[in-house]
Amino acid sequence: MLLAALALLALASPSGPLHAQASPFAGTVALTSQLVDRGLPITSNRPVLQGELDWSAPSGWSLGAAAASEMRSTRLAEGLLHVAYSWPVSTNWQMQASVLYYDAPRRGRSRGYRRVEADLAWIYRDILTFNLAALRAVGRPDAHTNPAAEANLRWPLTRHLSLLVGGGVARFQGSAYGYYRYYGEGPGYYRYGQAGLAWRRDRWRVELDRIATDGAPAARRGTGGLSPWMASVSWSF
Repeated sequence: MLLAALALLALASPSGPLHAQASPFAGTVALTSQLVDRGLPITSNRPVLQGELDWSAPSGWSLGAAAASEMRSTRLAEGLLHVAYSWPVSTNWQMQASVLYYDAPRRGRSRGYRRVEADLAWIYRDILTFNLAALRAVGRPDAHTNPAAEANLRWPLTRHLSLLVGGGVARFQGSAYGYYRYYGEGPGYYRYGQAGLAWRRDRWRVELDRIATDGAPAARRGTGGLSPWMASVSWSF
């Protein structure tokens, strides 16, 4: 229902501004080859339809909601709600603090996964981003608060083409993801990274990434695991 509402809102949005003041609402509809969360797959290697709607205020506050579903399924693959506050630190740097609620519902025999997350990000001119996060699973008696760290670079190559490089470290949260077996040995930390290209023009964006993980547990049989390549096409309104 959320995806349908986002699509209808996108079609109803005007192609140009009606007033001098920009609308506080923005959104994106995207088609991607696989859902991936911090280097771990949420879905199998099937096309996924995604939708996102955001509201922002001049004061720096913003609210957002997102949802995704595999093309061959009417069930929700993931849902997300977040609230954030951004403020400038200097001419080139700004910071953002955010809190989000993430839900990957139960699929077949896999276990559903919910978490709350607090993030603090340092952003340099929309080019370089450092992010620290604290994650805690919801509805699990053995839940712990786990840290995560990530860095991402977007380097413009031409007017429309950019190089994307990023990587991070996180802790695998037990049987959180249905595509993985339980990871109960050692600290459970793993590393992940990606490199790719993004082409953007007007409201359209096309992205192709190469993804890799190190130290993550083996995927369950028959799920396909993490695809080394991920492609997406999105339209913003």
